[in-house]
Amino acid sequence: MTWSIVAHDPPTGAFAVAVTTCNLAVGAACPFIRTGVGAVSTQSMSNRYLGPAVLEALARGLSPRLALDSALAGDEGRGLRQIHVVDAAGRVAAHTGDNCVEWCGSIAGSGFSVAGNMLANGRVIAATAEVFATRGDLPFAERLMAALHAGQAEGGDKRGRQSAALMITTTEDFPDINLRVDDHADPLVELSRLLALWRVQAEPTQHTRPSRANPAGLIDLDAIEAGWRARGADLRLRR
Repeated sequence: MTWSIVAHDPPTGAFAVAVTTCNLAVGAACPFIRTGVGAVSTQSMSNRYLGPAVLEALARGLSPRLALDSALAGDEGRGLRQIHVVDAAGRVAAHTGDNCVEWCGSIAGSGFSVAGNMLANGRVIAATAEVFATRGDLPFAERLMAALHAGQAEGGDKRGRQSAALMITTTEDFPDINLRVDDHADPLVELSRLLALWRVQAEPTQHTRPSRANPAGLIDLDAIEAGWRARGADLRLRR
């Protein structure tokens, strides 16, 4: 009922999960990321306890394979689950339970994994993986979106479309990008629109926000107001 991509971007240290499904609010159930550690998507009768368990195991030094196996060992519903993970070394692992609905499966690439279930066909994840692997010319977020759009063009979730989400983290304890479309007739198109808005409205001020390097962030009110005025003028010029 879902397909997703988990990925690591070595140049920036970013981790990401991009996911879409024909179900309500996929962003509330599937993606889990820990800065410097890894990214996980838990889907197909999603068990949200698995994401944090896998990340905690990675943080202790386990490989993705052992982290998955250790988390699933305590889940009696493991046959219903699909879960995949990437770590800070770009290693990946995936589990597709024996009771997941066809078409179901996963593809591993260099620093990324694509997995899906209840899909129209196997070309959905194949196209997703191919585009992600070959579109390194795109910014990381847009590359993830292009990959999901390619999977959708091959049929996507065989029930239809409803929600999508994109989560990316780099250096902070919270995501740089955390965008969700919870209910929409064409969620990937809407998510791409939100990403474009993020580029214009949120990305320019990322450096001013509280961070590990600058715990208070920008607190000079004159500078803050000058930034507001400059961005307002820029937005008016764009119209």
